[in-house]
Parts: sequence; structure tokens; C-alpha cells
Amino acid sequence: MPAASAKASTTRKTASRTAGRKTAAGNKTAGKTLVVVESPAKAKTIEKYLGSKYTVKASMGHLRDLPRSQFGIDVDKDFEPKYINIRGKGDIIKDLKKAADNADKVYLASDPDREGEAIAWHLAHILGINPADNCRIVFNEITKPAIQAAVKAPHPIEMERVDAQQARRLLDRIVGYQLSPLLWRKVKKGLSAGRVQSVTVKLIVDREKEIESFVSKEYWSVDLRLRREKSPLFTAALISAEGKRLDEKRDDGWVPAIPDEKTAMKIKAELEKNADKLKVEEIKRNTVLRKAAPPFNTSSLQQDAARKLGFTSRKTMMIAQQLYEGIRIGSGHAGLITYMRTDSTRLSAVALNAVRDYIGGKFGGDFLPEKPNFYSTGKNAQDAHEAIRPTDVNNTPENIEKYLSVDQFKLYRLIWQRFVACQMTPAVYDRLAVNISAGKKYLCRAAGSVRTFPGFMAVYAGIEDKREKDVKLPELKEGDRLTLHEVKPEQHFTEPPPRYNEASLVHLLEKLGIGRPSTYAPTIETVIARGYVVREEKHFRPTELGVLVVNMLEEYFRSIVDVKFTADMEAKLDNIAEGKLHRNDLLKEFYGPFHATIEKADEAIGHVTIEPEKTDVICELCGRNMVIRQGRFGKFLACPGFPECRNTKPIIVSTGCRCPKCGGDVLEKKSHRGRLFYGCSNYPRCGFTTWDKPLKEPCPKCGGLQLQYRYKNGRAVAYCYNPDCESRKDNPVNKELDRVAQRMKKLAAGESAKPPAKKTAGKKTKK
Repeated sequence: MPAASAKASTTRKTASRTAGRKTAAGNKTAGKTLVVVESPAKAKTIEKYLGSKYTVKASMGHLRDLPRSQFGIDVDKDFEPKYINIRGKGDIIKDLKKAADNADKVYLASDPDREGEAIAWHLAHILGINPADNCRIVFNEITKPAIQAAVKAPHPIEMERVDAQQARRLLDRIVGYQLSPLLWRKVKKGLSAGRVQSVTVKLIVDREKEIESFVSKEYWSVDLRLRREKSPLFTAALISAEGKRLDEKRDDGWVPAIPDEKTAMKIKAELEKNADKLKVEEIKRNTVLRKAAPPFNTSSLQQDAARKLGFTSRKTMMIAQQLYEGIRIGSGHAGLITYMRTDSTRLSAVALNAVRDYIGGKFGGDFLPEKPNFYSTGKNAQDAHEAIRPTDVNNTPENIEKYLSVDQFKLYRLIWQRFVACQMTPAVYDRLAVNISAGKKYLCRAAGSVRTFPGFMAVYAGIEDKREKDVKLPELKEGDRLTLHEVKPEQHFTEPPPRYNEASLVHLLEKLGIGRPSTYAPTIETVIARGYVVREEKHFRPTELGVLVVNMLEEYFRSIVDVKFTADMEAKLDNIAEGKLHRNDLLKEFYGPFHATIEKADEAIGHVTIEPEKTDVICELCGRNMVIRQGRFGKFLACPGFPECRNTKPIIVSTGCRCPKCGGDVLEKKSHRGRLFYGCSNYPRCGFTTWDKPLKEPCPKCGGLQLQYRYKNGRAVAYCYNPDCESRKDNPVNKELDRVAQRMKKLAAGESAKPPAKKTAGKKTKK
């Protein structure tokens, strides 16, 4: 219903209950106030800050929603939604009503976004509160000053934001409850389609088509190892061969300047022939400033946590919620970060003053810019909240590490470092480019870079420093003659675009304006749960089912999977929140053409079946040839006689390696969560298992089994399984393996307070 009628309806329905509460208030202690938040953790933290005159209770999220068993939208009555109390929330509603009747005031303190505004509106209906009254309080961080300031400035519920949330909810219901049943009838039960999830699957499918159609091209590069007199050797890359730039881009496609080995060897011979003509032609020196990245918003936090910590978007948001709502520190609770659903990179004046004081005291004046650093926010961003930052910069990661789980600490440190770094001076680099001629035909270039001032990088000391190394060149001057030590041609092949991972997919969705940052995590989890996409080695690959559904939607429902259409819809939802567009106008514009297309497609599309791939494996229960099916965690063998025969088996994939304990085959296996590990074919008689990938190449020292350990930053190293092997002596991987073994030992003994999810952080562990 429109905003005005919603206010009137709620007022009429609840006036008597409100009056009753006011009458009862005369028999109670004056000033008793009820504050309703969304989660118990948040309630516990806030109650400590407000004192004995306040009661804080949790609604546990939404209490009302559209019914699951029916469409729930009266299209003929201006798209009026039919809201009902959510099943299982009866006791919570009863408790909240009782608390509201015993309070003089009720403040609705759900999250400070559109979803939170809608929750507050539903709470107002349930508790008999007029949405136009000053019943709504919001805060961007759960700290004592922020909470106390919020209760002093209550305001009415913002109905435009409620309407924007309802428009999104109703659009999703229209698509889901009319398009999904069509997929059930035409493909198979359990499928779903949605405005955002269908576009997401299409993006993944399109990338897979790019990969499949990619034709690799051979090309060569040539490096020269040079020195000036007795100076150390340095490397120069050939950048121009016979007048052709090696990095030249052409309108008719990329044509490599050195296309094959024959050409490379010819160039090598000529360079060696011109060895006495190598001369420094030009030296360019410049100073480069590297500025810090902006403070985190929701999207950039998800991307950085995926890249640096290996977290899924869902895991990132779950841990951020814990840090926002409050962590037990000593005898109390404290919210450690500001609200984690935000598009903004803006920082409050209070936060800027605090972090500038910290930087000046900790690092000194050279690291503090004269004025605060400000960062622009994207054109589609909702700037209602600050960036994600620590609530108190003095809560350094080292000071509070003992109160946090391993993953909470990692994410908090990421947020804290980014916040402090964004208000520091740039890092300074001296860059050197040396052009070297080799006769008239060839030009080479050597590049050096040395960091002369760390600037904001000082915050990341010991972390980023390992990833960034200075490249030093010897002292050179124009006209210097150089000695050729070696010419190194190297073969390369162009590679197809990579599959999307968590970070790159989130970045693309944000860039295209698909969904909101708060929807990325549930969208990704949904498309995986539906079997449209699988996550393999942290990258997304579409399944056969995902390709089929996208192709069908592209043929009959092009707008549903059209990037521009979906992005425009997001912009219109923003317009509703800003009062520039009426909710019903958007719904009418969408519903008419969409419903007509549904009816046409239902007649045109025949039943589509996906024939599973048959195998030679015989079902031992009924004798049929088993088939390959796709599950949430990948492919598996299943009996085609389902549901009469429900036999399933994992697909056995041999690594080609021998078990170091008994000589059996080492097989690929999957945990109950779908994580790949490796184990002996003679299990359970032989208990060899490992998270680390077995390598076919034997250990060069002892000939034993080699495994590949992968660090969190993605770097992989090979090591011998035999701890007594000479190659393991003083090997850095020993510390990593010992650390994992100790953690798993504690978990097995029940000594660790870390959540069970931490078990998956191990590497070489028994399954």
C-alpha cells in the first residue's frame, strides 16, 4: 500500500492498543522505556549503555512477511501485500507486546538501512505504534555515545525507505512465484529464478562461454642479463624488435611481435652478434606516490577479505555482524566496528580527529597529512552511513586479539589497518627506467623501484612488506657500455579470462549496479544451493543446469537476465527511497509485460530434460548402470532408479600417486562440506589423509611423495611428506604444518574455544 494509506491503516488498527498502554503507564515507574533491536547480542551490549530505566529486547529480525504458501499480492488492489506473522515467532511477538504494554515509550532500533526501516514499520504495526510518531532511533555504531545520542533524537519511520524495501520484496515475489513454477514444470522441481540471482548466473555462464571459445596464441619474450663492468647482473626486457613494439595494441586484434620460436631464435642470434653495441641510451627517474585505499564499504570489505583471507562473502558478513553487535571484552560487551552494510567511504569528524591523534602519537608527524584524506563515493552509493571502521581506534588488533576468535581477529585487523592507513601520508617510491639499445633494430628496458618512505605502508609492516620487494639497478649513466651475459628467450601462450572468484564476482556486480552490497552474499549462496553454479578451487563454474536455465531465460525472459534492465531497476528502487518515484508505478510498469511473457512462454516451451551421463559403474543394489549427477558440492554417482533405489557413491578420482604408508592409490575425496581432500584407497585399513595436493613428481632428495601446501595468500610450495627427508631441514613449511597440527590436536581434545568452522582452516590433517 502507498505510504500515506499505510500510515493511516496502522493508526486506525492500533489506536485503541496505544491508548491502553498510555493509560497503564500511570501505574508504573515514570520513564520506563522499551528499545527493540534485531539481535540478542546487540540487545545485551546496548542495555549496558542505557541503564536501568531501559529494557532492551530483540525481535530476531523480521516478524511479518508475505505468506510462503501463496502469492500474497493483490495485483488488482494496487499491489496490496498480504503480510502475516512469521510461523515460529509467536512467543517473541507475545513477549514484545507484553513489554510494550508495560513501557511508557517504545523505540524501534532495527538496523539503519532499508531492511531495518521495514522491520521497524512491521514492529510498529504489531506493537500498536503510529509510524508517524517519534518512535524510530538509529545509530551507526554500538558505542555508549552513539546509543545515548540516538535515544535523544527519535524520529518518525521513513516511509519512503519502507516503500523502497517493499517494492524490492514485491518484485522478487512476483518473479519468484510466477517464473519459478514455470521452471518446475518445464525443467525440474526445486529450481528458482530471481532478478539478481539470474543475472549473476548469466554472468558466470557468459564467462564460461568466453573461456570455451578462447583460442590460445603462442608468443615469445626475450630478456637480456647484463652488467656494467663489475656491477651485479641485472635484467632488461626487449621492448622493440625490428621496429615493432612488443606491447603494441591494434584494432584488428593483438598480433605478437615475436610469434614463434624461429623468430625468437633469430632475434637471440642478432642480439648476441650485437653484444658489443649494447649501450645505455636514456635514463628516466621519477618519484611516485602510492596513496592508501579508501576505508571499507560493504563491497570492498567482501573483496579484500576474499583476496587476503580466503573468506566467502557470507562468512565475511557473518563475522562483521558479530564485530558490530558486540564482543565480550573483559566483564562487558563492546561493538568493535561501525555498521557493516554501507556504500559510503565517508568518515565522521569525530572518527577523523581520533585517528589523526593516534597516527601522530604512534607514527609521528611525517606520517600525518596536513588535512584529513577524503574519498569520493560512487554515483549509485547510498551515503546514509559511514564507512566501515573501528568504533575506537585505540582498540588495536594486538590489544583485543585475546578476546576474538581467529577469524574475528583477522577481519578486525583488516578493517582497523585499512581505517588507519586511509588517513596517513602516501608511500614514496623512486622509479628508474633505463632504455638500452642493441644496434639499430632492438631496444630494451630495465626498470627499478625502491621505496624511500613507507607512509601508510607502516601500518602493514611485516604483512605487505613480504609481498613487495625493491628492485634495485646498478649505478648507470647515459652512454655506458654494457656487457651481455645471457639472452633468454621464453615461450608463452595467451590465456583465457579466468573464472570469477568471490572477489572478482562481487567487484563485477558492484560495477554493473546489480543488486546491493548487502545482497551479494545471499545471492552467491542461493545460486550454489540451486545447483546452477559450483565453487571449484575458490572459482565459480556454471553447471549444465545453470547453462540450460540461462539459455531458456535469455530466449523468453531477456529482461530478467539483462544487466542494464536489472541495474536500471536498482536505480528506480533508489528513486523510491528518495521520494522521486511511487512504489506502485514501478510495480505496474514491470508486472504487465512480465505476466504476459509468462503466459506466452508457458505455451511455447516444451518439457526440457537433462539426460545424466551414464557410467560403467554398476549399482550393487539393483544392477543398473549408475549416472553422474550434480549436487551442491559437485558431481557424484547416483542410481537412475531413484526414488525406488537411492544408492549414491562418490566419484573416485585417482591422483596417480602412491600412498606413503601402504603403497595404495591416493584418491581425491570430498568432505561433507564439499571440501577437497586426499586419502588412501585402502581406507579404513590405512588412515593416510591430507588436505594438501599430492604431486606426481617425486621428491628430488629421497624419491618420496611430495605434497603442495598453499598459503592463505595463494602462494603454493612443494614439500616432502617424509619429515626426516633432507629437503625438510629448516624448511619454512615445517612451521606451518606444526601450527596446523597443534590446532587440530586442540580441537580434537576439546581444548579450543574456537568455533567448529575453524577445523576447515587446517591443511595436513586427518579427516
